[in-house]
Amino acid sequence: METRTLGNAKQPSKRRWLRWLVEIVVIVALIGGVRAWQHRGMLEGEAPDFERTALNGEVIHLDNYRGKPVLLHFWASWCPICELGQGTITGLGKDWKVITVAFQSGGKEEVQRYMERKGITDWVTIVDEDGSLTGKYGIHAVPTDYILDGEGTIQFRESGVTTGWGLRLRLWLAGWLV
Repeated sequence: METRTLGNAKQPSKRRWLRWLVEIVVIVALIGGVRAWQHRGMLEGEAPDFERTALNGEVIHLDNYRGKPVLLHFWASWCPICELGQGTITGLGKDWKVITVAFQSGGKEEVQRYMERKGITDWVTIVDEDGSLTGKYGIHAVPTDYILDGEGTIQFRESGVTTGWGLRLRLWLAGWLV
């Protein structure tokens, strides 16, 4: 009688592990599907060059950033996830070349006021009021990050939440890959 009880106890345990395994596979598949959907249409290969005037008056020409990795960070003032990552972008800007692009966040004055309210003083920011630059890069959601190597080739692209350490690692790898 005890043998049957032990045998029966093992059977539910096997089923439970099998159920957990199936659930994990389904969750991983869902996450992978969402990531693939987020990255649909995002640009690959060489980053399109552009020339825009930043809020600080500096003329930003992407070709002038050759030689070292660059983070292109697309964000919006209305995006709560973007707001969560502001400290990360500020910290990255102290060690790496970072260009931020304010997407559908109003005109230059409105974006400047937003940044002042948030205490963002040292970002190199381009305002993409009409979405033309964002469209060139195939962006459907913000925040979105592109990491370019020293030759202007897109090495990594990420849409959604990411960590500062993850971005630092990708920037380091982009510098090492050249």
